[in-house]
Amino acid sequence: MRLTDHTDYSLRTLIYVAVHPDELVHVQTVADAFDIPKNHLVKIVQKLGQLGYLHTVRGRSGGIRLGRAPERIGLGEVVRAMEPDFAMVECFHQGENACVITSACNLRGVLGEALRAYFAVLDGYTLADLVDKPGVLRRLLGDAVAAVIPVAEIKVKRRVTESSS
Repeated sequence: MRLTDHTDYSLRTLIYVAVHPDELVHVQTVADAFDIPKNHLVKIVQKLGQLGYLHTVRGRSGGIRLGRAPERIGLGEVVRAMEPDFAMVECFHQGENACVITSACNLRGVLGEALRAYFAVLDGYTLADLVDKPGVLRRLLGDAVAAVIPVAEIKVKRRVTESSS
């Protein structure tokens, strides 16, 4: 499964703003930090604002800041809100499914289970979990272009929930 650039840029924007909690962040600054086209980012910021993840302040001295505490912004919630759909294969589309083996095939069930597991993991994390090292992130974002870390090298702490302890 792959997220759209729209969702990727949404998450990066939230991370950037979260590590600058005492500032109004300019959209151009975020665009420059991640080398994202500003016009594209403006649309993303607008949607994040409409959804309440960001608070936007218009005007010359305006900018963006988080619309709620990072601990209250769930990653699964953001991904669900920003992605257009999660129909991984044709048989996920009820009215448009022309696959001749759907009635005897278990693919939809297996992929549906995988999708639920995917969201179960995302639902266990918040924006606060992504920015638990704000000083390091701020330093990396201080350059015009953010450092790119291959996904395989990213180590994530698992949050302990009451149900898993």
